[in-house]
Amino acid sequence: ADATADDIRKVCQKWLTEGKFTLICTPFPEYSTTPSTVDRTRIPELTETKPSEFPTLERGKLKNGMHVVFAKREGVPTVVMNMLFDAGYASDYGNTAGRAALAMGMLDEGTKNMSSLEINEQLQLLGASLGSGSSLDNSSVSMTTLKPTFDASLDLYADVIMHPAFPENEFERLRDQQIAGIQREKATPIQMALRVMPMFLYGEDHAYGLPLTGSGYEETVEQLTREDLVGFYEDWIRPNNATLIVVGEFEMDELMEKLEARFSEWGKGTVPTKTIATVDVKEGNTLYLLDRPESQQSIIIAGYLTEPYGAVSEVGMDAMNNVLGGSFISRLNMNLREDKHWAYGAGTFIPNAKGQRPYLAYAPVQTDKTKESVEEIRKEYNLFVGDKPITEEEFEKDQSNSIMQLPGSWETNSAVAGSIAEIVTYGLSDDYFKKYDQIVRDLTLDDVHELSQELVKPGELNWFIVGDKSKILPGLQELGFKEIILVDGDGNELERIKTVIRP
Repeated sequence: ADATADDIRKVCQKWLTEGKFTLICTPFPEYSTTPSTVDRTRIPELTETKPSEFPTLERGKLKNGMHVVFAKREGVPTVVMNMLFDAGYASDYGNTAGRAALAMGMLDEGTKNMSSLEINEQLQLLGASLGSGSSLDNSSVSMTTLKPTFDASLDLYADVIMHPAFPENEFERLRDQQIAGIQREKATPIQMALRVMPMFLYGEDHAYGLPLTGSGYEETVEQLTREDLVGFYEDWIRPNNATLIVVGEFEMDELMEKLEARFSEWGKGTVPTKTIATVDVKEGNTLYLLDRPESQQSIIIAGYLTEPYGAVSEVGMDAMNNVLGGSFISRLNMNLREDKHWAYGAGTFIPNAKGQRPYLAYAPVQTDKTKESVEEIRKEYNLFVGDKPITEEEFEKDQSNSIMQLPGSWETNSAVAGSIAEIVTYGLSDDYFKKYDQIVRDLTLDDVHELSQELVKPGELNWFIVGDKSKILPGLQELGFKEIILVDGDGNELERIKTVIRP
């Protein structure tokens, strides 16, 4: 009570200061260097590569007919879900080209309960990601989330799949985006070729005969309505046409209970039948030319139809393809890139499909070496099945590389889910990837030689070249093509050009 303002000021000045920081350092003990017993002048010897491990699969089925394939992965905090529908771009056949791509692109753009913005906000809160789309044979809805938020994430996932709203404003926006994407494809060399290639390899009257990108044509997408997308959903997005892949740390009974609770109200439906006909392989040596004036390089794609996925040994086919053009040190890349310096990269690839697949060679080359590059590709194919088959050194190098990569093949839940999707799509046995390691190790050079003779067919190559016609056509006319057909970005024939037939 007797304190004055001056007393308070003095106390504050004494105690309300910035304080002091005292650092006490304890002297370090004396250390000694441990003598090294390692001879660092020698490269460590390679030990035997550990075999890869793929989880055991468990299967179930909900009351509404939806199949479930589950892989338990302990110690991983994420859960991956991927629901596959037997639809895909091939379901556009007999309907409107581009419908599957647009419909699945809209699936996560709003439900009857949430707008697209609300869905995205919820995903951020859950630490989850969501995507939907189509490939050649499948349509899918996938989600990656965290184990602690799985229940809420599954609620959102089920809502998106079962209650899409297909809002008109989002439909118009995505339709315009898809049309703009088609226009970009028709101006981008590699996509120009991939758009027209299927109709000439499969024929227009085939489920795979539409643009490989799945985007359709400008005129067909412009004709699509919201009702068309609803029709696609009602036809194909049904539980009895679905397989849900789940990878995470659960027990199967627990998972099935959670799934039944969310999807039980989703009713079965009548699903259309997809027809993927077998095509008679077309005669080779036709060139389809797409003119791109002032193009700085030419895109060369050559291909023919080969066996469906799983009809022959995929491991053997991969080994064969890796040597021909499927790896950086492949013959095709070493020739056109490393030796000739005409291309930044060249190679071969085989897209997966339930039906016959295209076996394709590709090479983006400098314009003035277009003719010569075609000659080199022809030469490599002929040598591969002729005077220069795969050598033991090439085979052993590829096999060793494959074996060493195997242990890291399924490090993530997403990688496991991807391999399960192959099992589901192509009807592989559930233990296929459990045995995969041994299949790779058991492959022999004779196996690959036999496959090469069966699958590599130089005479069946048809050619798709995008480039400046005024600069490359004279040289191409000298290569003995049976026909040279000038086509536009949608595959419409513009002109048949004279060519010189070699005797």
